[in-house]
Amino acid sequence: MSAVLVHPQDRPLVGSVPVPSDDGIAMRALLLAGLCEGESELRGVTGGAGTRAMERALRALGVAVEESEKGIVRVTGKGLFGLSAPSGPLDCGSSPSALGLLAGALAAQPFATRLEGDARVARAALRAVVDTLAARGGRLRAEPHPTASGELAAPLEIDGLAADESLRELEVESPSLDPEVKGALLVSGLFAHGTTWFKEPAVTRDHTERRLHALGAPLRTLGTMVELDPAGWDGVMKGFAMAIPGDATAAAYLVVAAQAHAGSRVTVRRVGTNPTRTGLVEIARQMGAGVEIAPLGDEGGEPVGDLVAWHGAAHGVAVGGELLARAQGEIPALAALAARARGTTTVRDVRESEARGDGVLAGTARLLGAFGVRCERLPDGLVIEGHQGPLEPAVFETGGDGGLAMAAVLLGLGGKAPSRIVDCDAIAEVFPRFIGTLRALGARLDVET
Repeated sequence: MSAVLVHPQDRPLVGSVPVPSDDGIAMRALLLAGLCEGESELRGVTGGAGTRAMERALRALGVAVEESEKGIVRVTGKGLFGLSAPSGPLDCGSSPSALGLLAGALAAQPFATRLEGDARVARAALRAVVDTLAARGGRLRAEPHPTASGELAAPLEIDGLAADESLRELEVESPSLDPEVKGALLVSGLFAHGTTWFKEPAVTRDHTERRLHALGAPLRTLGTMVELDPAGWDGVMKGFAMAIPGDATAAAYLVVAAQAHAGSRVTVRRVGTNPTRTGLVEIARQMGAGVEIAPLGDEGGEPVGDLVAWHGAAHGVAVGGELLARAQGEIPALAALAARARGTTTVRDVRESEARGDGVLAGTARLLGAFGVRCERLPDGLVIEGHQGPLEPAVFETGGDGGLAMAAVLLGLGGKAPSRIVDCDAIAEVFPRFIGTLRALGARLDVET
């Protein structure tokens, strides 16, 4: 899929649909299953970029990972210290998050590893992860970043620890919102001699903490502080079974789609409703959009529910701080929502890695401008003037960003005439059946190969 021709939507979007499994939850479950003792079974795995990268890496590290055609993955764990030296570099594909989590586990091993990936991984800023793990005794080296001065980038080289070495106790107070650093630090803390403390300005996605707590690891949370204290712990985590919830980020784009077209009503089934991931839902409610969560219980420490969204008379709001921190992965979806709301929406406190250079913030501003939506770029956000009535049609180049591509499709549905969204292959990394799902809800989309 290289381009999508989007026809203006002339009828409501209606239906009940699934979304792919949450990649962040799945990759953490896979990694920790590999570090457990015994067999684990993960159900409902649809295989995002991080999931595939983690499965490849675990196999290369000697862990048995078996997939079935029904989305079931069985992992035979080898315990904390049972991993084997790989025969070559570990390919993290397009997932910087997988690279960070693996680095946390591999920094404690007695063998050397090399973590590589595609262009997206090569653009990821790694200094915070490298410096944090090095501060507790890990031996890591990375390349100078190609565009960000003072930053580091993949490939990441990790030297093995000597027989008499181990990772040390460490306390980190992060000045920024960085769930990748938190995940790497907590995973490394499983192997450390001494306590791990991590404090962040606001609680970012906490999938690592929830999974560790469910496995009986000695972890405590208090507000924005997380403590992992292995004193007295035998270091054993037992195999487990869980169904991976649907991806909250993918669901966010369907929530936005329902808002822009009168009479629409969309139900997204069995979505992860972890509060650290539902910032977009809460922002939409503040804006007067129609959306609610119907709880369905808990899976492996993760709350699950159906998201029900319908057309509402949304209005502009000011968004930032802790609430935006829980919607950082949905900036393009939020912008698409604000573009069709009455009045002005101000977005502040966008994470630095997304705000600088050619990050998501710049791409989102370019996207809005292409469809005739007035937008002012701020150092850490955007001021978006809602556009009443049909939008200008556009030919939009996504630059290979899946989130921008999906937001562009949503804006195109509200156009005066058909729009063409170019370079849409990256949608498959975020929401593999996004186009088919919108078609099932009633959208008219033509795929050009």
